[in-house]
Amino acid sequence: MRRPWLGEAGIYWMLVLPALLMLLGFYLFPLARVLLVSVTEPRLGLGNYALLFTSASIHRVLLTTLRICLLTTGITLLLGYVVAYVMAQAGPRAQRWMMLGILLPLWISVLVRAFAWVTLLRRQGVINTALLDAGLIADPLPLIWNELGITIGMVHYMLPFAVLPLLTGMRGIDRRCLAAARGLGASRMQGFLRVFLPLSLPGVVGAGILVFIFSLGFLVTPAILGGGRTLMIAEYISVQILDVVQWGIGTMLATTLIVFIFALLAVLSRVVNLRRLFGAA
Repeated sequence: MRRPWLGEAGIYWMLVLPALLMLLGFYLFPLARVLLVSVTEPRLGLGNYALLFTSASIHRVLLTTLRICLLTTGITLLLGYVVAYVMAQAGPRAQRWMMLGILLPLWISVLVRAFAWVTLLRRQGVINTALLDAGLIADPLPLIWNELGITIGMVHYMLPFAVLPLLTGMRGIDRRCLAAARGLGASRMQGFLRVFLPLSLPGVVGAGILVFIFSLGFLVTPAILGGGRTLMIAEYISVQILDVVQWGIGTMLATTLIVFIFALLAVLSRVVNLRRLFGAA
């Protein structure tokens, strides 16, 4: 039965309203509560946010987080680009096996992977034992409970998130452009540097955004491989809320992290088309 009183606008809102209510209830409302707690605990005001400029411990945590995230993003992009390039040039059968190798770590628990790195990197671990037995070192190397161990574990975890967007971008490059460059006298290296690399830069930007943002809020691997000696912001927030029970500081840092991520995306949107970059219609 037709209902002319409803109209197209009414039908639209009937379809959109359930999703909008879920967005408000499960996403925006919790974020608003976090923001509210950050300005009301332990007292009303912006005292918690003032700590961003006065607290030496928060400065240290923020600088450590930024340093590790930038290093992780750079190493992951470098390794991911090489893997994606090899995959893009490989045959279909080899690509399937390589894709399985990329996706397999995503199917393994992050805890299992973190403790596997502990087994490999600790002072009596596989790597130090092998180097000692080979006579290459006299004392075990400090490969864990520091920024090096955190970076290694995070690069391992983030690599698939770099390879997949890079590979998608490389598959979209028209191979006739490379053939035309070769036909005009360019060497293989010149064709790569002046044709393939510039055309693959959108995928590099997309992979860099994903890896950097994921790294900012990463908790499990830094907590295990850092051993409590090297704190990143996510672990520091966890300590403030669960151990020290300073909800104001914890929620303030969480809010700051969210605002920083949105600001980063806003700045990048001025440089690149994020909708096209992430495949939005």
